[in-house]
Amino acid sequence: MFLMRDGATGAEVLLQLRRNTGYMDDHWAAAAAGHVERGETAFDAARREAREELDVADLDLLFVTAMQRTASGEPIDERIDFFFTSRSWTGEPRIVEPDKCAELRWCALDALPDAVVPHELSVLDGIRTGTTTAYSTFGFTHD
Repeated sequence: MFLMRDGATGAEVLLQLRRNTGYMDDHWAAAAAGHVERGETAFDAARREAREELDVADLDLLFVTAMQRTASGEPIDERIDFFFTSRSWTGEPRIVEPDKCAELRWCALDALPDAVVPHELSVLDGIRTGTTTAYSTFGFTHD
């Protein structure tokens, strides 16, 4: 789930610097993300994760894409991710899980940090260029 805002030079996204998670540590990623829990919709999960990880609520979520991804053949890399944006919420985003997040940073969509989680970078590029589709893939040989 990407929190978005209008910055001085254009659209900005709130990213977190991952640490101590065992997956893509030292990479920038969506400020709030996680797994859908039993009995929960993807929309509900995005709202819960934003509350748990950023202490924000009342998100006005916009569905961006469902991404099927593959990589090394490890189970962690065989996923379907649901991506949302929100430009409206209540509360000031803050680090709630400092053991998993080293930093939060507003980044211009056209000047993202060097180390962004690759499949998330693909979605952010689509948001920046206006080329996202309801279904997307990442890591397959035809990508």
